[in-house]
Amino acid sequence: MTNLIESEEHQALRKAVSALGKRYGRDYITRVIEEGRYPTELWQEAAKLGYLGVNLPEEYGGGGGGIAELSIVLEELGASGAPLLMLVVSPAICGTVIARFGTEEQKRTWLPGLADGTRTMAFGITEPDAGSNSHRITTTARRDGDDWLLTGRKVFISGVDHADAVLIVGRTEDARTGKLKPCLFIVPRDAEGFSRSPIDMELSAAEKQWELVLDDVRLPADALVGDEDAGLLQLFAGLNPERVMTAAFAIGMGRYAVAKALEYARERTVWKTPIGAHQAIAHPLAQAHIDLELARLMMQKAAILYDAGDDIGAGEAANMAKYAAGEACVRAVDQAVHTLGGNGLTREFGLASLIIGARVARIAPVSREMILNYISHQTLGLPKSY
Repeated sequence: MTNLIESEEHQALRKAVSALGKRYGRDYITRVIEEGRYPTELWQEAAKLGYLGVNLPEEYGGGGGGIAELSIVLEELGASGAPLLMLVVSPAICGTVIARFGTEEQKRTWLPGLADGTRTMAFGITEPDAGSNSHRITTTARRDGDDWLLTGRKVFISGVDHADAVLIVGRTEDARTGKLKPCLFIVPRDAEGFSRSPIDMELSAAEKQWELVLDDVRLPADALVGDEDAGLLQLFAGLNPERVMTAAFAIGMGRYAVAKALEYARERTVWKTPIGAHQAIAHPLAQAHIDLELARLMMQKAAILYDAGDDIGAGEAANMAKYAAGEACVRAVDQAVHTLGGNGLTREFGLASLIIGARVARIAPVSREMILNYISHQTLGLPKSY
């Protein structure tokens, strides 16, 4: 019956990635963060084993799988305490968009490197005033002969310092209507007029957050990914995988927190009884486990729909999965810390840092409120208030 939900191949992948993650673990990630560097060793080994490009086409060096497989990789790394945030960005968003809509030259240039980990790509959509609302993005691209000139600002862009390029969401003018529509451009890290500055975050993570400024960045015609008139279709080809992968990130984090709490609850003894025997401890942890499992089912549904080419169905399910996983993660981490009491805030047990990380799963890349807006409008057919 298990194979109805997850195939033997997926179960084998899950087991193999889990083994890799446990060889590194939370102590490795903590050390990397303290040293102010990138988890290069884990990234390179995951690449060598074929995990980074598991979703990319085989003819370009990938594994020929889909977002379902890549979400397993990220979830299991997270459950071991060693998640790789750039899995959400480089192969899932950028790799998927280029594989689906890129030219043959773009595919040959980028996909092999994204698959084997020798190249990475960041993704830039969020803006200071628009957030990730594609209808309010002010970064614009205008033609100048055969070239494009790109101008605008982006914020909270992950991993730009390690990326070879950024897939930037801009807007161009529709020649037929005069309205602006979203388009995607590959912007090399060293492009003239393209600058970055770090954002000072309370969140401790290996991947830094950046503000980008594009000041009339000149790009060749082939920097445009896909059809200039495709608009939201191409954008959501990247955003739906992003939501699925964010759910995987959150579920993995929540599983790690619950596992640490269970270990403590079995061993910590008060009045001659392990605290896990008491329902006040046991029941909330059981509820956290249930919530995470339910979120995973929705994530699996979203991934299957996306990989099957059902973009509309995947959009609904991906938003639901991201919402459910974010909520489940926050509750799981909170309950894990609460189970350990004061120990839950010590560096020794490694849970306190997850408190902030879990909140990110609620607000990024899209807030839970915007997901509720999406479901109320798109699924339930209720009118908009904005």
